[in-house]
Amino acid sequence: MKHFLQSAHFKKYAKRIIFFFLGLIGLVLIASGGLAFYFSHNKTEIVSKINNKINDNISGAIDIGDIQYKFLTGFPNLTLALKDVNLKDSLWAEHKRTFLVAKEIEVRLNIMSLLSDKIDFHKIEINDATLDLYNGPNGITNTDIFRKKTKKEEKTNTKTTLIDEISMTNVHFISENKPRNKLFDFEVMALKAKINYDGNNWNTNLFVDTNVKSMAFNTEKGSFAKDKRIRGIIAAVYKSDQNKITANVDGLEIGGDKFDVKSSFDVGNEPSSNFLIEIKTKILWKDATNLLANNISSKLKFYDLKKPIDVTCILDGDFNAEGDPKINVTAVVKNNELHIPDGSISDCSFNGKFTNIFKEELGCEDANSAVIIKDFKGAYNKMAFVIPDAMIHNFDKPVATGILNANFEVEKLNSIINADLMHFSNGQAKVDFKFECDIVDLYFRKPKFIGSVRVANASLKYVPKGLNFEKTNIQLDFTEQALLIKKFVFKDRHNTVYVEGRVDNFLNLYYDAPEKMLIDWKIYSPSIDVKQFIGVIAATQKKKQVAKKTASRESFSDQLHTVINKCQVVLQLNLDKLVYGKLTASNAKATIKLTNSNVTVHDGFLKTSGGAVAFSGVLSPKGNKYNLQSNAQVNDVDITSFLTSFNNFDIKSFDAKDIKGKLTTKANIGGLMDAQGNLVPKSATGNVSFKVNNGALVNFEPIVKIGKFAFPFRDVKNITFSDLSGNLVLRGHDIDVLDLRVSSSVLNFDVEGVYSIDNNTNLAMTVPLRNSKNDAKLATKAERDAIRNRGIVLHLLAVDDGGKIKIKWGKKDK
Repeated sequence: MKHFLQSAHFKKYAKRIIFFFLGLIGLVLIASGGLAFYFSHNKTEIVSKINNKINDNISGAIDIGDIQYKFLTGFPNLTLALKDVNLKDSLWAEHKRTFLVAKEIEVRLNIMSLLSDKIDFHKIEINDATLDLYNGPNGITNTDIFRKKTKKEEKTNTKTTLIDEISMTNVHFISENKPRNKLFDFEVMALKAKINYDGNNWNTNLFVDTNVKSMAFNTEKGSFAKDKRIRGIIAAVYKSDQNKITANVDGLEIGGDKFDVKSSFDVGNEPSSNFLIEIKTKILWKDATNLLANNISSKLKFYDLKKPIDVTCILDGDFNAEGDPKINVTAVVKNNELHIPDGSISDCSFNGKFTNIFKEELGCEDANSAVIIKDFKGAYNKMAFVIPDAMIHNFDKPVATGILNANFEVEKLNSIINADLMHFSNGQAKVDFKFECDIVDLYFRKPKFIGSVRVANASLKYVPKGLNFEKTNIQLDFTEQALLIKKFVFKDRHNTVYVEGRVDNFLNLYYDAPEKMLIDWKIYSPSIDVKQFIGVIAATQKKKQVAKKTASRESFSDQLHTVINKCQVVLQLNLDKLVYGKLTASNAKATIKLTNSNVTVHDGFLKTSGGAVAFSGVLSPKGNKYNLQSNAQVNDVDITSFLTSFNNFDIKSFDAKDIKGKLTTKANIGGLMDAQGNLVPKSATGNVSFKVNNGALVNFEPIVKIGKFAFPFRDVKNITFSDLSGNLVLRGHDIDVLDLRVSSSVLNFDVEGVYSIDNNTNLAMTVPLRNSKNDAKLATKAERDAIRNRGIVLHLLAVDDGGKIKIKWGKKDK
């Protein structure tokens, strides 16, 4: 190779090639110099032709600071640089918006056409310019600057100037339509296009690099792709028979993400200017949200998906029409993580669609916008659920509707319920709902459900009362009219309870007026411990004990706690067996109403101690105890058993086993009850009337002491009586004996005064000394009363003496 390059043969041809290129360069220089000479000597005429060419096509005025020839640029064509160009329409004085301001516009002219006295532009390059298209109120516009030719002019000038190449650098493009509230504002860093013509059709590959300052189809709602950079090569085609431009691009960069775009634009079909744009991409949710107008992105930015999603967006509208175009966005989400204001949803998959025209007849409004979701699957706090269909509509006042199906372990509810309110363990829950809920400040509020909830074998601890329920089964049916409680079974250590119930207007009252909510429950139990049951139905007084944690938990737990405390409950009790301390009863029935922390009992009935008891009452909170007001009618109960059941009402002077017979009594009693359902000692007040039939007194201390003193030869330790009755007033520590009448086999006596639990006894007794053994044989009460006080009558007092009963002579108050 070295010898070849040094050979005479190579040097000979090398000189020829060098001379050829030098000659070619010289020819170009000479030709360019000739063009420069031609321009300099014909500048006035060329400038006049350019002005005439421009003025033939505009209705306005152009101001060109200077025109310069660009040496060698665009050879063999003539390239001129128009400096400091201002283009104004004829209405500029009214709107003050200059159509074009450019530091330089480079135009390339066909030299042959110029020599034949014609102007033919082959390239236009605009640098450092502002292009402002304005459409103002009252029809004032600067876009009419391009004058429409008459049919006569079109026939005269059949040849159309074809521009082969367009280039822009640092061009600020503005298109504002005030009546339609539209603003398109782009900072074009670079735009280049070489145009290929085929008759009246053309095509080009358009390179664009621009920043979006505004792409607002409705300025009141905000701009799409605001402050985003758009960069790519767009394949554009014009079809004259369709008056349509199609523009497609693969990998168009918008804000750093890549998009495949297909679009079409109608041209020359005034007054409409329809367009259709289809955009496809794989993008992160937050990046996609940032490309949308503010009225949409402001609502969607509070949601997020961790992984990119497949998105297709279709814009269908008219540049000359008012409002946004029709927007349809579809997304495919698979195995993603969705973040919402209330938490996060894992293992999330769904097909979603957004449209701003849900109903065609309502037009493009926020109130007519909707998000439609299909086949949603996910897990909220590890609780798996499925939403086959859902929709969020009306973006002015968003409402979510849909279908929810879930099947999960009950203990997973612990993640959304405050631990200081409830704690679940074991069990399985199944949920099937149609739901509707408001979205307020992007949080789901006041959800309403129609459907069912099934809970099997759940264990629950209700913390405010320390209650534990085991093997709890629940069936809840939500209808538009009511909540139906079916097959609700719960068990604790003492009770098994079966519940059926109904709550009318549940969906509205739960959120807006829980104090008006009335829960009608029918409760059956084979056996129930009343003391434990009181703990269930009586309202807690520690209203502030639920600790506040996260916002979502606080809202849900506090709301549930409020409803539990404020709602009204009516319980229709039907119990095979009832236990209250030492009292055991059967066939117990009652209607219990819970209102404003009060427990009211109506129509109570039970069988115990061989007789029956009818009762009613009110239990109301007082500090950490409860006020009790009750009425009871006791019929033919075994007095020994009955008194034993109630701890002998705290009377210490005799034992319940000392008195025999059948008790009938009527009582109106008040008092205090503790949280365990026990009557607080010495708190009872009220009136009691009683009668004992076929009774007997065995070792009744007051009578035994009297017997030793007055009847040493009578059996006062075993007294049978035909009449034992009285009326008492309970005053806590003391009992006022209004009258106590005893007609017995040993003696008759009457008692009145005060019997005291606390060393304040003062009973006056009237005791006839006659033997009453045969009084019971008299046929009538009148006959028995006539002889009751014959003979000697003793007046005695039974008083406390150091905690013991002392008998002495005397009458009451003497």
